[in-house]
Amino acid sequence: MTIRYEFEDKPDIGNTMPITQGLHWLRMPLPFSLGHINLWLLEDDNGWAVVDTGIHTDHSKEVWNQTIGALMGDKSINHVVVTHLHPDHVGCAGWLTDEYDIDLWMTREEYLLCRVLVADTGRAAPEEGVNFYHAAGFPAEALHNYQKMFGMFGKYVAPLPEAYQRLQEGDRLDFAGHTWEVLVGRGHSVEHACFFDAERKLFISGDQLLPTISSNVSVYPTEPGANPLKDWLGSLRMLKATLPDDVLVLPAHGKPFRGAHGRLDELVQEHLDGCDALLEHCKEPKRALDTFAALFKSRISDSNLIMATGESVAHLNYLIAEGEIAVETDTDGINWYRRA
Repeated sequence: MTIRYEFEDKPDIGNTMPITQGLHWLRMPLPFSLGHINLWLLEDDNGWAVVDTGIHTDHSKEVWNQTIGALMGDKSINHVVVTHLHPDHVGCAGWLTDEYDIDLWMTREEYLLCRVLVADTGRAAPEEGVNFYHAAGFPAEALHNYQKMFGMFGKYVAPLPEAYQRLQEGDRLDFAGHTWEVLVGRGHSVEHACFFDAERKLFISGDQLLPTISSNVSVYPTEPGANPLKDWLGSLRMLKATLPDDVLVLPAHGKPFRGAHGRLDELVQEHLDGCDALLEHCKEPKRALDTFAALFKSRISDSNLIMATGESVAHLNYLIAEGEIAVETDTDGINWYRRA
């Protein structure tokens, strides 16, 4: 194992634990297989800044109210900071900013895309989406499930405020008596903000760097020709060039750890190995749905079919851009991928 966990203990889900002076770890429950998300609470004399928020459910709000009462005392929350737009990170942000009359900090692309996705709630699935998953090889039942589930994003995300504070690459934020530099990663999400305290060697990584799993890197129907895997690999290499190896990584899932360089190398290699497996698999023409065995160790079910398809297409699009795979669309609108 290339990583070294920093703490033997971890807070119970729904509880907090101090990491260092002015920095607390809150494990927020999730009703998904991951089970939790790590949120980071930054304290100074003037109040609190919170990084990420959990999904918008009554349970999450109960945990926030308990945490605010038990930990924060007389000090107020001054800022809500969100790494990226996925519901487990942004879900309660709108509720917190409204409930406590405070500001929201996000990158521009994450903020605007989140508002678009929330606005999809209740809409019928677009034709472009149906065509995209049909081209990937979805049978009729899977297409029906996609149409039925479309627009569910807003179920777990409170509406965002109409104004926000923009985060950009290289910004330096003075939170909790220390300076945090904004590092932007791409591939898992469009403009994912991470936060690096160089003085104390602390790195709030969100989903850009996790200890045991690789974040999903997907192509979606809105941009079927996207190449997020190229962005993801570039971001991982950027982090290795920027962070010291002994930085304490504070991830969104799993436990805080050291050994960032080795873990970043593992993540890069994992995806390159997946591409090699795809090239071998696609000696004969394959649909996106036919490539799962080359990329995933676990069985793909209805619950993770969309994510698996998006990740497969991401790897295929990367190889198309590298000139190693060609794609042809048959008369039924199905895409077939073959080693070039």
